[in-house]
Amino acid sequence: MGVRSRRRARSRALLARRLAAFAIVAAVGGVLLGFVFAGSSTRIAAGVRIDGVNVGGLTAGEARERLEARSRALAEVPVAFTAGNRAWRLKPVSLGVEADWDAAVKLAIDQGDGLGPLRGFRRLGVRVFGADVGPPTRVLERALTFELGKMARAVDRPHRDAAIVLRHLRPVVRGAQSGRALDREAAGDTIVRALASFRRRDVALPVRVDAPKVRGADLAPVAAQVTGALARPVRMKLGVASWWLPKRQLAAILLLPRDGTRKLAVGGPAAKAYFARLGRGIDKPARNAGFNVLQSGRVTVVPARPGRVVDAGPTGRNILAAALSPGPRNARVVVTYQQPERSTAEARAMGITTRVGRYETIYGGDPNRIHNVQLVAHLVDRKLIAPGATFSFNATTGERGADKGFREAPVIINGELTTGLGGGICQVSTTVFNAAYEAGLKIVERTNHALYISHYPQGRDATVNYPDLDLKFVNDTSHWLLLRTFVGSSSLVVDLYGAPIHRRVESETRPLVDTGPPPIKRVADPTLFQGVTWVEESGEPSRSTSVRRRVYARGGALLYDNTWYSSYRGEARVVRYGTRVKPAPPKKGATGPSGPSGPTGANGVSAPQ
Repeated sequence: MGVRSRRRARSRALLARRLAAFAIVAAVGGVLLGFVFAGSSTRIAAGVRIDGVNVGGLTAGEARERLEARSRALAEVPVAFTAGNRAWRLKPVSLGVEADWDAAVKLAIDQGDGLGPLRGFRRLGVRVFGADVGPPTRVLERALTFELGKMARAVDRPHRDAAIVLRHLRPVVRGAQSGRALDREAAGDTIVRALASFRRRDVALPVRVDAPKVRGADLAPVAAQVTGALARPVRMKLGVASWWLPKRQLAAILLLPRDGTRKLAVGGPAAKAYFARLGRGIDKPARNAGFNVLQSGRVTVVPARPGRVVDAGPTGRNILAAALSPGPRNARVVVTYQQPERSTAEARAMGITTRVGRYETIYGGDPNRIHNVQLVAHLVDRKLIAPGATFSFNATTGERGADKGFREAPVIINGELTTGLGGGICQVSTTVFNAAYEAGLKIVERTNHALYISHYPQGRDATVNYPDLDLKFVNDTSHWLLLRTFVGSSSLVVDLYGAPIHRRVESETRPLVDTGPPPIKRVADPTLFQGVTWVEESGEPSRSTSVRRRVYARGGALLYDNTWYSSYRGEARVVRYGTRVKPAPPKKGATGPSGPSGPTGANGVSAPQ
């Protein structure tokens, strides 16, 4: 090895030793520097701020106390929020805005936290560059949403799309206009941050531009279409018939572009009215096959009839196509044919040919009761009952309220005769029950009235009350049943029609027996003297009876053997008793020339004692 090489080696070794020594000195100095700035782990590093408040050097408790005191001082101090030319002043307490100062202090401590020298280095960085911590916040969402809604109603101005309007049958394009809208989500964040902050200054809320979707240039081609469409009338055609649709009528049924649309169409209220008028001369609604009952009890089938109606959709499209056509302007009226839901063959297959049950009851009373009888009889009239199906009075009529036209009339409620909505309905349910009874049908639900009613057949009354008390019977025949009601001036007839069933009905009615005296109802009467009573109503005793029905088939076999028991409450015997105090008898006076003196009337005669 040469001399020069040895010298280079010695220089490199010396440099390495010097660098190592410097590194050791630097490391020791760094550790010492870290210890110097490490400070106390129980205090927040210098240079840390929470929402702009210097909390450096404070303990967690001191920092939290300072922040909470300042927050309480500002809880009732409003912040002004502006949008457009409007301003709203809100307080933190009004929206329940609260900062989580505990969490903020923990974040502040984390800025200068660590072990030994590492903490010192982190705190040195915070001291030089600073650190500002924002607290997590809470807000009452409903209150914030309410305030944002008020602001939006004041700020929002919806855009206006370009549209076409007619002036003397000439299309004019109305230009578009931009609108504005409060950005609710961003505005909510802005409000919460501002109310949680210690700063009090006007805050502008974010408002975005609500741009139109359709501009005037977009509608120029459509305006040209409208000009061509209204140049001449359109000829309407249906079969061999035809008539003109004048330009003004055509203009009325055209749906011009507006509210973001770009196309021309036939529609709107005027078009709906036009097709309704057109349908009055063309439409024939479909008619289901029905049943005509004769006085003899026979039933004939009324044939079904298909219907036809103007189909407004295709007809409107034909009108528009004709109006835009450069050639002949002919529009075909489209007619849709409708088939009835029940054909003549289906009606005949139902097997309804004759009357199988009938009952008549006499009714009267005030006009409201008669009205209710007629109304509910109409609701059950023409009811068809499939083989095996159960007829339900309540299900057939639905709830019987004022909205259906029922009126106040005498009715039994809780065992007392009073006035209520729908009085008279039980006249119909009783008549229906007896028609099914006489037809020998299976009766599965029937309830007697609370009070005995003499003008109903004994033990064969049937009350109903929606939805708990019902009248139900089963069509236990192999063919359909048709229920018809016929309301006269003073009587109601219910008929059941079907196929001949040849049943024989036998009835046994037990006598109506008293089961208890009338309950006594005493009523104080201040017009009667004490000790005096007066019977206002004699009342009725509680009673009971039963009806047994046997139903035999054509060959004599027993089908049903049922007994319906009826118990009726007694009607109160109303007794009025006096509460008026009798006047005291006059005191005896001294003896005078004509004898003992006493109270005298105007004519000098002694008053009775």
